[in-house]
Amino acid sequence: MCNSELNMTSSTSLIKNENDVSDGSTESKKTQILLSPCASMNSNCSDEGNDDIGKLFEQRSVAIEKWLREKAPPEVIAKIHSITENNKAYKSLKRPSVTSELFQQWLASSPMSKPCSPTVRRCPSIRKHLENLDEGELFMELIRDVANELDIDVLCHKILVNVGLLTNADRGSLFLAKGIPPNRYLLAKLFDVTQDTALDDAIRKARADELIIPFGVGIAGMVADSKEMINIKDAYNDPRFNCEIDLKTGYKTNLMLSMPISNYEGDVIGVAQIINKTDDSTEFTERDVEIFRRYLTFCGIGIQNAQLFEMSIQEYRRNQILLNLARNIFEEQNNLECLVTKIMTEATELLKCERCAVYLLDLDCCESSHIEKIIEKPSQYHHQQLSRRQSQNVNVEDILAQQKSPATFTMLFEMGLHNRSAVVSRPTITSLRNSALAQIAQYVASTEQIFNINNVSEWLKQYTDFEPDAEIEETPTILCMPIVNGQKKVIGVAQLINKEKGNTFTDSDVSILEAFVIFCGLGIHNTQMYENACKLMAKQKVALECLSYHATASQQQTIKLVQDTIQSAEDYCLYSFQFVDFELSDDDTCRATVRMFLQCNLVQQFHIPYDVLCRWILSVRKNYRPVKYHNWRHALNVTQTMFAMMKTGKMERFVTDLEILGLLVACLCHDLDHRGTNNAFQTKTDSPLAILYTTSTMEHHHFDQCIMILNSEGNNIFQALSPDDYRRVMKIVESAILSTDLAVYFKKRNSFLELVENGEFDWQGEDKKEILCGMMMTACDVSAIAKPWDVQHRVAKLVADEFFDQGDLEKLQLNTQPIAMMDRERKDELPKMQVGFIDVICVPLYRILSDTFPWIRPLYDGTLDNRQHWQDLAEKVEMGLTWIDHDTIDKPVEEFSACSNEIKDIEFTVTTFHNPNAEQEQSPKRRQRFSSLRKTGALSRAVRSRLSKSFYNNNYENQIKESPAANIVVPSISINNDLVVDKEGSAQNVAKVKKHKKRSKLCLLL
Repeated sequence: MCNSELNMTSSTSLIKNENDVSDGSTESKKTQILLSPCASMNSNCSDEGNDDIGKLFEQRSVAIEKWLREKAPPEVIAKIHSITENNKAYKSLKRPSVTSELFQQWLASSPMSKPCSPTVRRCPSIRKHLENLDEGELFMELIRDVANELDIDVLCHKILVNVGLLTNADRGSLFLAKGIPPNRYLLAKLFDVTQDTALDDAIRKARADELIIPFGVGIAGMVADSKEMINIKDAYNDPRFNCEIDLKTGYKTNLMLSMPISNYEGDVIGVAQIINKTDDSTEFTERDVEIFRRYLTFCGIGIQNAQLFEMSIQEYRRNQILLNLARNIFEEQNNLECLVTKIMTEATELLKCERCAVYLLDLDCCESSHIEKIIEKPSQYHHQQLSRRQSQNVNVEDILAQQKSPATFTMLFEMGLHNRSAVVSRPTITSLRNSALAQIAQYVASTEQIFNINNVSEWLKQYTDFEPDAEIEETPTILCMPIVNGQKKVIGVAQLINKEKGNTFTDSDVSILEAFVIFCGLGIHNTQMYENACKLMAKQKVALECLSYHATASQQQTIKLVQDTIQSAEDYCLYSFQFVDFELSDDDTCRATVRMFLQCNLVQQFHIPYDVLCRWILSVRKNYRPVKYHNWRHALNVTQTMFAMMKTGKMERFVTDLEILGLLVACLCHDLDHRGTNNAFQTKTDSPLAILYTTSTMEHHHFDQCIMILNSEGNNIFQALSPDDYRRVMKIVESAILSTDLAVYFKKRNSFLELVENGEFDWQGEDKKEILCGMMMTACDVSAIAKPWDVQHRVAKLVADEFFDQGDLEKLQLNTQPIAMMDRERKDELPKMQVGFIDVICVPLYRILSDTFPWIRPLYDGTLDNRQHWQDLAEKVEMGLTWIDHDTIDKPVEEFSACSNEIKDIEFTVTTFHNPNAEQEQSPKRRQRFSSLRKTGALSRAVRSRLSKSFYNNNYENQIKESPAANIVVPSISINNDLVVDKEGSAQNVAKVKKHKKRSKLCLLL
């Protein structure tokens, strides 16, 4: 409440409480007492009285409010309302400015009317209030009136009205400076505005008769150019005055005062003119000039702020248009014509041009090369930044020199004044050659530069051989810009033709169009890619149908397997962890697979049609490639190990039947369509698989192939499952196949170790079950390491050969040196690498599994046994021997240099001598025979050192201690199976050592 309200209510409450008056007559009298001081409150009420009333109001505010609502006389209420409204009107008219509500309306996309300026004509109370102010107060009040105004139209109207009030001018005009030097000009913002002219009328009049005055022309132009004011006392006698406007309007101009409006930097941003005096004065006095100058100084700051605000509004609207454009790009990806039409419509409306055209190049997007273009990386393109060419600096010879081949446009979109929808055409080569606009577009597409031509007809006459035709005569200005896609490749050209009202395209227009063509390029590129993707999907469906037909087992093979007799699991040795598939034929491998499903009772429990199971197994076998290791037989061995873990290893008690089904399917499909290369190779070569799957590349592909086979006709072994069981089993299959990636294994191993160390015995939780199944999958995948030594040795050779093939591909395709395990030249290191693989992967895995589940300990024992074999071979390699194939040793690294003849075979024999003086004679003599080997250089230093330590220090000395007269075993060398006997004695008992069940011939010596 205002102060008058407080005084009124407090006084009323005071009288009422002191006298306790309840009758109407007495109350009426007291009301008169109240009203009389209120009527003259501003002059008679003292500060002390106001303070007393204020304190009383604070003490009795509730009672006062109740009295006002229930018992206050109508004249008291009316007086309070009158005082309140007058005070509010005074305050509200004191500083009118653009409000937040107006700002929000301004930002809205819907059109709105301009706010009315609170002129003196509309508010007579303001005129009376301002007339009572002195000159200084009036000046400051009018400055506050424009200080916070951000609407440029309202501000200019206020300036002219207030200037007329300050100087008693009859009317005024305000011009704003536009353009850049040296082509600056004045644009009439408001013209002939009086104190009674409404804002809407003034704006309508200015826009109907748009007045443009170049700098230096006319009185306003001279003021803007010289920055000096002009005060004319007799307009018709001044040669600078132009009376044409007076003749049009019928108004006679006698006096005129023109003054520049400058910003804080001193640059002219406008010119204000006032005409004639309303007080019958014969001139604008020095006082009028000074007031006019001082007021315009403050107005310059306000105009500049309003212009900045207007620019921010325009920028906001432009951003909104660009956002709508981006939204349209995603909404119209399936229709190129609709997309381009929307883009052209937005561009013409924002840039105020008459016509618009978009030329699209022939990108060959729908040909066989579209896959390479889609997956091509943007970094492979080297795109130069767009440069701008104006009409005055275009060099056509330079353009033609850069142009190697003319651009071929295959589609043209045109939009004109009379057609607001795009007209689509496919221009011919002849029509493109005969069109000057098309030739300009070809230049732009070839040079990737921006053309801004202010006079197309003169430009063609000066730089080309084209004769201007009717089309060119109607095209004074043109703005042409290339359209690029996401790979920075030119896909088209955008043309804007003829700026409205004959204006030229500015740098601001060029910047806006650049933003438009970016969105246009993205939209066109996305739409073309969407069309190509649709075609690719159609092709993929056709290819999938063909693949499904050829990847599915034939009916004849299925019938044969259905009719075959399936032997027992014992006959196939399926329960054994030492299962070997070498003796099984391809048909036997399929029968063994069927037996595993039958033995687990999966066919009966999940109602799998027997013919569907047989067809699916044959189809899975058919989709394995004939690589050396990751083939169908590897899948069979992994599946058999899982079966043995379930039955022999008693792991079936920890999983459900549905999980057994999922794990067996995952084992059989875990390497489908393996190409003999690992994930790292796919990533290095940027293969389509690596682009499709960023992590666990091959494992994701194996799972997708599994889905493809299951979705093929007659191969869905899950067809009888409920939807919940189907989702569950597919999740099990996916998780199990992805677990075969060693990178995933290492992540799950830590979790598994943590569970085991915490004494976990309950594996029924979903997360725990997933970790357990992942460990089982890895254990099955590397189970070849636990097979018998002859099988493990043979399998390792297959793995090595496959790795060596990948290493050869890396050398050939990538020109890089492969890692040791894939380098064929470092094959001798294979035993050492096998030991490392066992120590890092296999032994920790099988140890923790066997400690937790003792029934699968055979896998751990077999791994340790094979590790010892690989360790022996690794030591022999360190001794200078080369491991070639299986468990045979080729020959020492050092040739027998002492032998002149070629040595085809080396065989060790055992010669037994009886020597009673063994302690004195035998030891030196035997060392002399080895010293002969040292002289010939037949054995390397490492071999000689081991022979000396193992034979003489251990074997020989132990035999001497046990029996001095014992038979001493002495090695000798036989060439071509001929026995060589020592000179000092004849051989009494000579026997060749049997070679079978020995890992190498060197072991005979050791």
